[in-house]
Amino acid sequence: MSVLVLLEVSLKPENVNDFTNFMKNELHDTRGFDGCNGLTVHKNQDDSNNMVIVEDWDSRQQYEKYLSWRTERGDLEKLAAWLTGAPSIRYYDNAQI
Repeated sequence: MSVLVLLEVSLKPENVNDFTNFMKNELHDTRGFDGCNGLTVHKNQDDSNNMVIVEDWDSRQQYEKYLSWRTERGDLEKLAAWLTGAPSIRYYDNAQI
């Protein structure tokens, strides 16, 4: 069963463009990573510094493998410098309703 991952970030206003450019340049790697079925990036209508990345993965384990790869590359450290606090990562199963 696939897992829906919600990654929410609050960006420092001066780093919104850095984050956006990083996403434009790097998300092709995410979309091509084993287990990723797709993702979309959404900007909060009421707070343009707040974004949510909605991701569909085959499993939580594959997403965690992906996060490890990003960590090893130094990408998460780079992104952390642009945030006002820790990102929120939540994992959801389809409730089959």
